[in-house]
Amino acid sequence: MDTTLTLLDLCGAVALLLWGIHMVQTGVQRALGPHLRRLLGVALGNRVKALAAGLGVTALLQSSTATGLMVASFAGAGLVAVVPALAVMLGANIGTTLIVQVLSFDVARVAPVLVLVGVILFRRGSEPRTRDLGRAAIGLGLMLMALSRLVEVITPYEDVPALRVLLGAVATDRLIALMLGAVLTWAAHSSVAIVLLVMSFTHAGVLPFEAGMALVLGANLGSALNPVLEGARDGEAAGRRVALGNLLTRAAGCAVALPCLGLIGPLAVTWQPDLSRAVADFHTAFNLVLALVFLPLLGPVSALLRRLVPERIDAHDPGRPIHLDEAALETPPVALGAAGREALRMADVLAEMTAGAGEALTGGDRSKVTEIRRMDDTLDRLNAAIKAYLVRLDPEALSEDDERRIATLIAFTTNLEHAGDILSRNVMTHAAKRLKRGLAFSAEGKAEVEALLARLSANLGAAGAAFLTEDPRAARRLADEKAVFRDLEARATEAHFRRLREASGSTGAGPAEASTLYPDLVRDLKRVNDHLVAGAAYPILESRGALRTSRLEAP
Repeated sequence: MDTTLTLLDLCGAVALLLWGIHMVQTGVQRALGPHLRRLLGVALGNRVKALAAGLGVTALLQSSTATGLMVASFAGAGLVAVVPALAVMLGANIGTTLIVQVLSFDVARVAPVLVLVGVILFRRGSEPRTRDLGRAAIGLGLMLMALSRLVEVITPYEDVPALRVLLGAVATDRLIALMLGAVLTWAAHSSVAIVLLVMSFTHAGVLPFEAGMALVLGANLGSALNPVLEGARDGEAAGRRVALGNLLTRAAGCAVALPCLGLIGPLAVTWQPDLSRAVADFHTAFNLVLALVFLPLLGPVSALLRRLVPERIDAHDPGRPIHLDEAALETPPVALGAAGREALRMADVLAEMTAGAGEALTGGDRSKVTEIRRMDDTLDRLNAAIKAYLVRLDPEALSEDDERRIATLIAFTTNLEHAGDILSRNVMTHAAKRLKRGLAFSAEGKAEVEALLARLSANLGAAGAAFLTEDPRAARRLADEKAVFRDLEARATEAHFRRLREASGSTGAGPAEASTLYPDLVRDLKRVNDHLVAGAAYPILESRGALRTSRLEAP
């Protein structure tokens, strides 16, 4: 019975440690996440700045995985090369060791103060950021309490035969210890938690120092496994290269360090007699040496990764750009033409979404809702690829007309993406609601919906033509459609209330309930049309001084 209670006590302390780490990570990420992401993006110019940025961001987030996800998203969108992305990960690996260094000191007495301050900030804070920082303070206090409790639970049981047998197997075989550390870290999704556990076991005398170092090597290896395994099937090749490169550098470091633990151990203990601190110092030193060794070698590592993880060419992937020629970047006019062709592909995708929306709204095919939401993802990917392509143009090689065309391209693609979001999230919500409840538009309402979608499709074609030709007459005709859709919205609201009055005396609620969808639908389709006008017509009219700054009359 005592053994069971002790085991539960131990598991509870480990769970509290994991939850404390989770609270610190989520609190800091919610409070400072956008700023940290911006800082990371700015610092990716060269590998030294990238390493420093990775270290600083991870020291705050206490999650190299979170930093890795940010960098992988940058790399996947083409905004950063693999070399600086790998430099960020080298810095991130060092950053995760800093909290371990802090907690290796006797700071358990600070835990109640941190929890108290965190609760005050969380309960009394008027700003979301203040409450999130309070959450992080509570998490740090819980981590300290958990570590203190772990030492109290472990110490009396260091001589238990079963525990000695298990730890003896770990202590006698470094490879087993490394693999155990990797598996535990992979399962816990936190190298910080595993290293802190190893420190507690070593401090209590339950685990030999050399075995503790092997477990720390495994923790470093295991923390690099999750991004590779989770991104094995999904994600862009550049993002997968970053994850694999981080794993390979750590695996190489473990392969060199593991046979040398017999030499490293006595030196580390001589330098730091406190075994708990010595584990933390070894953890930090391992990642520092990795950074110093591999930072100059990231070029060859990147070349190796390009061979190991080639670009995945899928001819049937509609979200993969087909016109963005890398060689054309040396000639801005050609590159802008390629980006324009890709933007027209976005218009074609939006046209398919509009046609599918008509089938989903007036027919009975539920699969159209899912298909349109999938096409919205295609729009997002094409928009991101076009912007990443334009960013890579040399600013010094751009003329004034090139700069204006870039602004027009960005306005067009951004508004097409927003229009797709409205169709996917709003219009398809109406369609799903109609299908779920078995509602049907009246014959008059169905005809109006079909006419409205037909007009929107025609405007989409006009938007593509205006964008391609930059003809002010086409732009003016498209801009006039805003007034048409405003009138349609007003008439739809009036017709909606008229139908409600007619249905108020009937027993069938279906037509009346279906008619309530119509005004919302018209309003959302009007917003789609507004984005078409803003993306295609307004840039042309504005460049020719034919656009008013306000619709208000002069006083």
